[in-house]
Amino acid sequence: MKETKRGRKSVQAAGTPQLATAEPTPTPSDPLVRIDVLSEDAGVRLDQFLVSRLPEVSRVRVQQLLEQRKILLNGSSAKPSLKLKGGERIEIVGQVQPAPLRAVAEDIPLDVAYEDRDVAVINKPAGMLVHAGAGTGDDPRNRGTLVNALLHRFGALSEAGGDLRPGIVHRLDKDTSGLLIVAKNDLAHRKLSEQFSGREIGKRYLGLVHGWPKAETGTVSAAIGRDRLHRMRMTTRGTQGRPAVSHYKVLERIASPYGRFALLEVKIETGRTHQIRVHLSSIGHPIVGDTLYGAPQALSPHSLTRELAGSPISLRTEAKKARSKPAAAERVLALPRNFLHSAEIEFTHPRTGRRLRFQAPLPADLEQFLRRLRRSDSS
Repeated sequence: MKETKRGRKSVQAAGTPQLATAEPTPTPSDPLVRIDVLSEDAGVRLDQFLVSRLPEVSRVRVQQLLEQRKILLNGSSAKPSLKLKGGERIEIVGQVQPAPLRAVAEDIPLDVAYEDRDVAVINKPAGMLVHAGAGTGDDPRNRGTLVNALLHRFGALSEAGGDLRPGIVHRLDKDTSGLLIVAKNDLAHRKLSEQFSGREIGKRYLGLVHGWPKAETGTVSAAIGRDRLHRMRMTTRGTQGRPAVSHYKVLERIASPYGRFALLEVKIETGRTHQIRVHLSSIGHPIVGDTLYGAPQALSPHSLTRELAGSPISLRTEAKKARSKPAAAERVLALPRNFLHSAEIEFTHPRTGRRLRFQAPLPADLEQFLRRLRRSDSS
């Protein structure tokens, strides 16, 4: 085996090992990788050093190797936080013994906008969870997710996100449709994650909101955190939130018997949970259909005067009254999902460095809802 120079890894003639494969564990006398630590690396944490020297191995995988004692420092196991002094020898003597994936492959149709050996761009339908929560693969709650469909379509995906989230670099809410990037390997996952952290990913959404914003463009810069009273909700009112920035532009204003609505283009700098929904609700313009953040379940033609009076509760009251009257019920409008769609995504390809941009038009259910509002607007 060729010894390392200047802190770089050296491998056997077969090439860089695939650390995720279940091959026989070598003995310390026959390591997969050897790395010599130089004096200039003194003071660097062991785990950070390894991540920088092993570009094909994810940070999660490095942690797993250290936890399972598959990485030796001068012949002994070491803590990830250990700071190097320079002059040490690091040896990787085995592969991670991965826990069985809880997510299972399912033959679910996918709308694939783009794919190559590193990434895929998926047009996710509304109503589909991106990934399941904790539980076994036989739990019905872990079926029907985007991850299940991805495993069936692609087989191998990045493992940096964990057993339940293979390939998942970012997420869309269950009732939000549109474009989402998937990583097929750990290198792509890491590069994409760096772009998200560096705010280098371009994301453009289309959303229909209640009411008319005062200005044609605006920015909401408000930290978002978990609502202490309603744990399913996020809020801008807490003191422990994380910074979040959303920019909106009014594309269309609609005045109808059902109320005033605005079709917005929204671009986000950050990707907090429910960010667009929370930000728009916080300025008095909840997303249509988003009952979690103040939108009514249904709209009746009698809502306009009350909405203009500034009482969102009256929207729910009037809709309930309309549903109780057979003649008026035929005119009630309801959208069983949030009117929010990830219409465009732009990123740098993790391997080629090319800038890629993809677009997805509004799905049929949202287009139909808009057409109905526009017809009532002109009648």
